[in-house]
Order: sequence, then C-alpha cells, then structure tokens
Amino acid sequence: MKAIVTVTGKDKTGIIAGVSAALSKHDVNILDISQTVLQDYFAMIMLVDLAGCDVSFGELDDKLRAAGADMLMDIRIMREEIFDAMHRL
Repeated sequence: MKAIVTVTGKDKTGIIAGVSAALSKHDVNILDISQTVLQDYFAMIMLVDLAGCDVSFGELDDKLRAAGADMLMDIRIMREEIFDAMHRL
C-alpha cells in the first residue's frame, strides 16, 4: 500500500532528516519527495510505500504526529486511495 505524507511548519535544519528517520524506523520506503520553502515556511509531500511497515497504519500515523510535535511540525499521512478519491472530479 502507498500513502501520502505531508509535512508543514516553520523552516529549520533537519526536517527532512527527522521525517526520513521516523519513516525508516518502521521500514517505510520513500518513493518520491517534493519540498519547498515559502518565505519562512517549509512544505513537503512524500509518496511512501508501506509494504514493509512493521506497525499498523493507525500506529504509524500516531508515531508521525508525535515526531512532528517533537520537531514543532505538522506531519500527516493519508492512504493513497483516499487521497486520490478526494482529488478526483
């Protein structure tokens, strides 16, 4: 299963490293990544593969939100099929 991870917040050093480490800890593979900085704000979207993930989707969501709180960032994850359905016209 694939999922979309979004990360937003004030820009600072180590955001990509921190999110990547949180995903890697649970064997989540990053397939694609796009990030930008808008003035002082950081925004990133990642496409990830959850095939090897060692925790449930709900647990991963909780762990990513906690990692985001530690980094003062907002991290969210959404299943790819939900994301696609929301953006289909």
